[in-house]
Amino acid sequence: MKDVDFVTEERCLRPSLRIALVTETWAPEINGVAMTLGRMVDGLIARGHRVQLVRPRQALSDRAADGPGFEEVLAHGMKIPNYDGLRFGLPARTRLFRLWSRQRPDLVHVATEGPLGWSAVSASIRLGIPVTSDFHTNFDSYSAHYGVGWLERPVAAWLKRMHNRTAVTFVPTRAMAQDLRARGYRSVEVVARGVDTDMFNPARRSAALREAWGAGADDPVVVWVGRVAPEKNLPLVLEAFAAIRRRRPAARLVIVGDGPLRKALQEGNPDVVFAGARRGGDLAAHYASGDLFLFPSLSETWGNVTLEAMASGLCVVAYDCAAAAEVISSGGDGMLVRPGAATAFVAESVVAASDGELRARIALAARKRSESLEWERINDRFANLLQRVVDEAQSALPDFLPFKATVR
Repeated sequence: MKDVDFVTEERCLRPSLRIALVTETWAPEINGVAMTLGRMVDGLIARGHRVQLVRPRQALSDRAADGPGFEEVLAHGMKIPNYDGLRFGLPARTRLFRLWSRQRPDLVHVATEGPLGWSAVSASIRLGIPVTSDFHTNFDSYSAHYGVGWLERPVAAWLKRMHNRTAVTFVPTRAMAQDLRARGYRSVEVVARGVDTDMFNPARRSAALREAWGAGADDPVVVWVGRVAPEKNLPLVLEAFAAIRRRRPAARLVIVGDGPLRKALQEGNPDVVFAGARRGGDLAAHYASGDLFLFPSLSETWGNVTLEAMASGLCVVAYDCAAAAEVISSGGDGMLVRPGAATAFVAESVVAASDGELRARIALAARKRSESLEWERINDRFANLLQRVVDEAQSALPDFLPFKATVR
């Protein structure tokens, strides 16, 4: 097992914080950022904190939610070009300044780096409210995949400038923390990700689902889950599967998810099962009904699907980066390949698909490893780091400021 520091943090017994969390993505949108933020917001509320969620309105019928410890503020937004199903928030500095002047949060946490996130940072600084941020997505590296590679450097500069205006930038892996520090990011902390091992569980394996895919009991089913988009390196999944079928002709490939490449890939690969976007127990059954999970993406900051596949009892073949590099011991609870080594990735995929005993051994170890990656410990760490930022900001304030006594 890799030496990963999933430190158990002491629960905060202090009075609750008022946290304004700003994000451009939120459920029911399907992506890793929305899922992660949902877990973290639930964790903050469970620890007695109050969360005001600021996000773009997702549809004309969208209404702000309100409940114990939680309220929503809906902002204006627009669709992201070439990225159906996701939006970015429009600038709203004046509105946020007025909102937070009337009801001052103890801390503002900016989860995404769009215009709404930038506005939140600016409003927070103007009001003297401590502000933190997340680095969830390598937007600068995405530009090449969408035909605007010339934007990579400006986007990278935008990201660094925005994050360096915040007290702390949270990242999911130690490798990313090291990379960002080398690129001039000033204050970086690691907050990993967890997995719901009750939801993602080998017990959800479905013989009926496998039969619908045309797979027999002993036929290897290869699964891929994610956004069907250029940055995910899906051509290598298809190449690996073609090599697998030369060795195991009855093998099946199931692609779970939606995105801009789905139509073209589905038309060009009639033997592949395209299951579309799935949620909850349905998604968990799609994982657990497979045998082998291939994940050759090089664009991830984390990759929740890696942990979900492990928890579902799948043998994972992945590049040695992001979540896989943090949690998988190659040959033990997964199979890792040097990033970018496509030939080796295909070869390891064929080995895993051809050796049932190897797959079973790795799958069992992967499930056991996933059980140590609990959201509770991760949410403890996140909440305590936010509390530390508030404490440090309060200690730096002059005693005569009228709102100092309200900062807890």
